Amino acid sequence: MFRCVLFWCAAVLVAVAIGPAPAAATAEPKPESTSKAGSTASVAELRRELADLERRLDRLIRTYNGKRAELQRARTEERAARERLRDAEEAYRAAARQVAELANLRYQTSGLDLPNALFGPGLGNAAVLEHLAAQRTAALGRYAAAQQERRTAAEQATRLAERIRDQADEVNAERKRAERLIARIKQRLDRLVPLAPGRLPGGGFAPELPNGPDNITPRTRLMRDLVTERFPTGFAPGCFRAVNDGGEHPLGRACDFMLSSGGAMPTPDKIALGHRIAEFLIENANRLGVKYVIYRQRIYHMSNPGWRPMADRGSITANHFDHVHVSML
Repeated sequence: MFRCVLFWCAAVLVAVAIGPAPAAATAEPKPESTSKAGSTASVAELRRELADLERRLDRLIRTYNGKRAELQRARTEERAARERLRDAEEAYRAAARQVAELANLRYQTSGLDLPNALFGPGLGNAAVLEHLAAQRTAALGRYAAAQQERRTAAEQATRLAERIRDQADEVNAERKRAERLIARIKQRLDRLVPLAPGRLPGGGFAPELPNGPDNITPRTRLMRDLVTERFPTGFAPGCFRAVNDGGEHPLGRACDFMLSSGGAMPTPDKIALGHRIAEFLIENANRLGVKYVIYRQRIYHMSNPGWRPMADRGSITANHFDHVHVSML
């Protein structure tokens, strides 16, 4: 009996000892997994929001361009109205002069034998007076018509000037809305820039070895892929090269983003694209591990912020007019 009790107690103790074990299967995920999932969801959410903002921007740009086209048409109509007003002013002055001349002639010849004074003998009074009356009536008609045309042209020009002012205000408002939306898109794009590998707690970056078939470091590869995806130039970037020229290219820590080929000066739109690439690299230098940027014979070193001129190296390519150079930590 005593043995049975001992056996039963031992069984209970064993059951109690092993009871909590299944709870381990329902343990919460590790913080790293949760963080990674949250990061993925955040990026996906940002991309959806960015796509929505880009659609809104497209609508704003269409509205903006429509307003600009209306404004240009209104300005063309206003110029035509001003020309009509000038013509009407000239016609009005000419008609007024003619009426004044006829009135003056009537006054000066009121005591004379008008037919003989004007046309010599042989033309009767009735015919002459009828002729003068017809001229005066015609002149007064032209005067009245010119006066009305002048008034109409002036009113139309005034209305068009007011319309232009209103449309100019609308265009400026649409432009400002589009600029604000572009700024929001840019902010969200910047939030999608990942943190480069090798970032140290103090803010610096640990050294990296080149790897892969392209012989560049992981940080350089991340930066290259981000720039080529966001700012397509139409030319392949040049990163690793074996020539030891004292720079970071042989170390796998530099890339050139070409804007033209054959040493030619880039087009104005490609020059502007180069400025955007340089600006992006500078703004995200702390996240990507950028060391310095060179563009258009100027250098921006992260350890000493600000653009500074460089010496003339003798060619468009050597002076970095046809590409943006970036060196990485």
